[in-house]
Amino acid sequence: MLTATILLPLLTGLAVLALPRHRPGLVRRVALAGSVLTLGAAVVLWAGFDPGAGGLQWRMTLPWIPSLGASYDVGVGGLSLALILLTAILLTVVMVYVLGEHDRAHAHAFLFLLLATGLIGLFAAQDLLLFYLFFEVGLVPMYFIVGIWGGERRRYAALKFFLYTRAGSLAMLLGFLTLYLAMEPHTFSLPAIVQARPLDRTPLAGGLVFLALLLGFGVKLPVVPLHNWLPDAHVEAPTEGSVVLAGLQLKMGGYGMLAVLLPTLPDTVARFGWLLVALALASLLYGALAALAQTDMKRLVAYTSVNHMGFVTLGVAVAALAGNEGVRRLALNGAAVQMVSHGFLTGGMFLLVGMLQHRAGTRELARFGGLIGSMPAFSGLFGLLAFGSLGLPGLSGFIAEFQAIGAALQLSAWVAALAVLALVVTTAVYLRLVTGLLMGRAPPDMPALPPLTAAEAGSAGALAVLALGLGVLPSVLVALLDGTTAALAHLP
Repeated sequence: MLTATILLPLLTGLAVLALPRHRPGLVRRVALAGSVLTLGAAVVLWAGFDPGAGGLQWRMTLPWIPSLGASYDVGVGGLSLALILLTAILLTVVMVYVLGEHDRAHAHAFLFLLLATGLIGLFAAQDLLLFYLFFEVGLVPMYFIVGIWGGERRRYAALKFFLYTRAGSLAMLLGFLTLYLAMEPHTFSLPAIVQARPLDRTPLAGGLVFLALLLGFGVKLPVVPLHNWLPDAHVEAPTEGSVVLAGLQLKMGGYGMLAVLLPTLPDTVARFGWLLVALALASLLYGALAALAQTDMKRLVAYTSVNHMGFVTLGVAVAALAGNEGVRRLALNGAAVQMVSHGFLTGGMFLLVGMLQHRAGTRELARFGGLIGSMPAFSGLFGLLAFGSLGLPGLSGFIAEFQAIGAALQLSAWVAALAVLALVVTTAVYLRLVTGLLMGRAPPDMPALPPLTAAEAGSAGALAVLALGLGVLPSVLVALLDGTTAALAHLP
């Protein structure tokens, strides 16, 4: 069933390529049907998952390259299953959003479906070579999505995105190869490496592998100062590309930190824990301050992603440094919930900014105002997602940030205070955005903007409802994650 979930988007994409070129509407409907089937398969995985059982479930292992000790090994824990569900949800939302778009529909749909297979495979992979393969499959389609369907500077943004992420993935591969060579017999099996922890007794090699993996995952997360590719990629990407880039691809870095870096090198991560704290605080503060300075709404939301992903790095850092298992578990839960919450909230924000740009031809905040009177449905959704992003209680952002800051407080009051300061700046960012966009009077040159279509309201509304549901009933997600975070927190 897990393999079927991984392959369904790819098989749908291949079916899309075989459809007649003069039927773009059919292409979109088939792509949407494949996305819905993938979501259904992910829900079946969730229904058959036992959170209390612990360990990997739905596991399947087959020989792949026996001479190298590599296998097709897939399975899910609570964290990976949550991210697979998030992938399937956002893929379906994107396919609903682009339903009426007919520009090179075959290639467009195929690239998004191929990307989804890479992401789902990555979150399920239990072999490091397979992990790397899916990592690359999850990256390459975005290069073409930005480069073909992006804005005026799309080629520059696509090249910058590819060079940064490619450099990071090669550093990650070197780290994987070092772990492989340190195992006896040589193997890429992630569970075997986690159990053996072969670099515990070699501090120099462990430190170098830590830095290699931190570079690979840190570029994708991204952490400051490895974030420079992100604003350009978001600004130039089409709306649906930004939704997937922020909502899903950034989670590749966060998942790598939680599922690979921390369990394979726990002692080394603890040794460099304060470096992670420094990177997390830099990301939190810089992301918030940079967002506050933006006038382009898409660039503003892009910088808030740097801020929000700082909570993931902070959770990993606190989990590595804290001596109390309960504190470690709280920090890891905060990091994991933040990844899911950010997918709903920021994915929805990018959708709404894209809808506004499509109507007005601009993303400049100063060109708008008073939308709460002329576009009430848009304003309601935008306000809900913005308040969720700033951490208002009752919405998903609060659940994640409360856990991360609460754990940080038990590690260091100064660390928690700086995280709260970043949260205050983030609040100012979103209040400025909501006030400038929705309140006051419309500028004289602002044209009359049509209301949201049913597809637009449905796609953004689904993410808003999920963010609200997660904020009101966080126990549903926390119960799913608990087995994974408890196991990571229990690492000696």
